[in-house]
Amino acid sequence: MIEIKNLVKEYNGIRAVDNLCLNIDGGEIYGLLGPNGAGKSTTILMLTGLIMPTSGECLIDGTEVSKNPIEVKKKIGYMPEDVGFYSNLSAYENLEYFARLYGIPEKELQDRTDELLKQVGLYGVEKTVGGYSKGMRQRLGIAKAQLNDPSIIILDEPTANLDPQGVADYRSIIKQIAKLDKTVLVSSHILSEISKVSTKIGILQKGRLIREGTWEELSSDIENKDLPEIRINVETKVPMPQFNHPEIISADYKNDDKTAAIVAKSDIRDEISGILYKNNVILKNLSLDATTLEDAILTYYSEEVPEL
Repeated sequence: MIEIKNLVKEYNGIRAVDNLCLNIDGGEIYGLLGPNGAGKSTTILMLTGLIMPTSGECLIDGTEVSKNPIEVKKKIGYMPEDVGFYSNLSAYENLEYFARLYGIPEKELQDRTDELLKQVGLYGVEKTVGGYSKGMRQRLGIAKAQLNDPSIIILDEPTANLDPQGVADYRSIIKQIAKLDKTVLVSSHILSEISKVSTKIGILQKGRLIREGTWEELSSDIENKDLPEIRINVETKVPMPQFNHPEIISADYKNDDKTAAIVAKSDIRDEISGILYKNNVILKNLSLDATTLEDAILTYYSEEVPEL
């Protein structure tokens, strides 16, 4: 569990983090969202004990970070935006080196390293890290963040500069980690990535938490917002009677029932794809008019933050 109480960080009289209060429950994937300069990375650096707060507290599973930084580091795994590795070593050799720094016993070291490399799809890769793509380095960074089997994993801008395949790999790995009942804090300015992996989202603006909730809760808070529209195009007719999902508000079937526009309370493309597959319908296209969802959340960025 992560607790942040009245956290403040000032640089030359300017507050990068301003009286921040935040609680993240165990087992949650919490997305910390906000524009560049909102205070996300500064908050993470205080949570990991890499910088000291001006005032306030950060607690990791009840342990205050600034007073017990060594103890806290045993409980967390951290992946910064730019992950550092020894470029002349392989993935296994890098993890082996860091595992020894953590004091992982030799009898456990190989099994632990092999397990993590398999999780991130790098098991058996012999080439040195210097020849890795950005996505491969990020996957290795997620493995490194789990070496000490932490209860809390903190990822700062994990999808920055990744190609689509790298982003897909990242999502898959995060879902695997979630099944291990770990608490994951993901910081990003990329709204689509936060919405796809997080169970709860907090929006920072000028160092303050201005909104918090699930993706659906944050979207529904916007007055007069448009609801997401899912567009379907298939080879044969869309099986209309099967689309009775509780999230569906309305559905408009066109062109001899080979296309449909479904208005829903949330993004249910996975469920729709499953229904089409069960009905042996060949799917040509399944898309989301995502601008309405993103615009709803992005309106928070332009809100005036009141003075305390």
